[in-house]
Amino acid sequence: MLKKNSILLIAISIGFFSAKAQVPGSAIDVQHYGFNIRLNDKDNVIRGKADISVRFLKRTDSVAFDLVKQNNTGKGMTVSAVADKSGQVKFKQYNDRIVIKSSGRAGTRQTYSISYQGIPADGLIISTNKFGHRTFFGDNWPNRAHNWLPCVDNIADKATVDFTVVAPSHYQVVSNGAKISETTVSGGMKETHWKESAPLPTKVIVIGVADFAIDHTGDVDKIPVYTYVFPENKEVGFGSYSVAKEILAYYIGKIGPFAYEKLANVQSKTIFGGMENASCIFYFENSVGDKSIEELMAHEIAHQWFGDAASETSFAHLWLSEGFATYMTNVYLENKYGEDILKQRLTDDRKAVFDFEKQRFTPVVDTAVKDNFMQLLNANSYQKGGWVLHMLRKKLGEEAFWNGIRSYYAKYDGGNASTADLQAEMQNASGMDLTQFFKQWVYTPGHPHLSVKWRYDPGEKVVNLEIGQIQNEVYECTLDVSIDGVIHKIDIKDKFSTYQLPSANAPASVVLDPNVNLLAEFDLVKGN
Repeated sequence: MLKKNSILLIAISIGFFSAKAQVPGSAIDVQHYGFNIRLNDKDNVIRGKADISVRFLKRTDSVAFDLVKQNNTGKGMTVSAVADKSGQVKFKQYNDRIVIKSSGRAGTRQTYSISYQGIPADGLIISTNKFGHRTFFGDNWPNRAHNWLPCVDNIADKATVDFTVVAPSHYQVVSNGAKISETTVSGGMKETHWKESAPLPTKVIVIGVADFAIDHTGDVDKIPVYTYVFPENKEVGFGSYSVAKEILAYYIGKIGPFAYEKLANVQSKTIFGGMENASCIFYFENSVGDKSIEELMAHEIAHQWFGDAASETSFAHLWLSEGFATYMTNVYLENKYGEDILKQRLTDDRKAVFDFEKQRFTPVVDTAVKDNFMQLLNANSYQKGGWVLHMLRKKLGEEAFWNGIRSYYAKYDGGNASTADLQAEMQNASGMDLTQFFKQWVYTPGHPHLSVKWRYDPGEKVVNLEIGQIQNEVYECTLDVSIDGVIHKIDIKDKFSTYQLPSANAPASVVLDPNVNLLAEFDLVKGN
């Protein structure tokens, strides 16, 4: 996802899912959510029933789900009843949890039906759009779903989901997955049922309810692509969002199959500039006609593979989502517009990384953040994560890099991965030991700062280089040095080192990192 104020620069079996998509140490693994939500135009109260199917991972005498209780402002959810297959069961509701008195043994399954209502404190944004029309948009990232949905609101737990929404009939409803039915019900209401058969974390399960103009943009590999925009933006919006087909086709060819039943691109009213809800991407309401819409869509569509289908095990590994989306956007634009745009974006991203380090000096895998995950939406997760992938691509070469990326996605589609999992897949694809690479770029804060002094020796016809690493951590990296347009690759491993590069004449130009392939600062001086 991208913050609303972000500046976009160029502007499998059940057993597999259970093993790979559950909260470590939890007593339960959610298998499926069935949410029935009733909305109205008189007030902001929602009425819901959640049918949550779980598999017990170990013996327990109680089951807990996340749900924000009504507070003194009148916002939050009040649970009226809980039932399982045997009938009503006892429960207690706390500030942000509902604890159900129900026992289970490892390997058994149970479905709990939770009836509740209230005004969402967050998570479901009930508002008016820029045209003054009422809208309802889910906005769950990172763990805000439990403001309106009983759930295990943890990125590690993935489950399939159904949304059945009853709303005034003038609204159109969009959600994850495929539309199963849309029927008129009594009282001027309409019931819409959406079903997603791929397991999802709660951060990307949503509904969008508004007066929409809808366009079936076309199909890509039998995946229907839709545009949902406010009717006032219909003409521009249908054209503006149509680039999604091209982006989707590129990623399918480059990475692997699309995981979901459809791709809907939705003009919305939420807190983010773009939010990668699985198969149902939300974009900020002024995105229609925005000059940066292509790169915004490229970023969010890339998330369908990285962050949605292959999710990170915890938010400490957020770069596996945001870094991937950042770099896949760069790769898409490079493929379409040429290498110069990649160089410019990497240059801009490099500056963003260095600027962020002055504010907060922390590694990409940031385990210090325990709860306020919004602070991880920073240049480390996005731009530095993207840079890590770029340097990995240059280190491994095109074939090994993309083989590794495809293998990583294929293995963790529907599950969760850590940085160590990515490293293992890239090592398998390349045959290289990448321990030092990941240690210095992902687990260690900072970057190399190289001081380079050069002097031409006319007798030996060589350029003598003296290279020192100014920063405390010693990096192993490859530096490209251009001497009058001829590029020489230098492998740097020590705090201080010297090199000799052939040159028939005194160089007219010496340029460091001419193709923007190293995340480093450079000081270059000519010696006597």
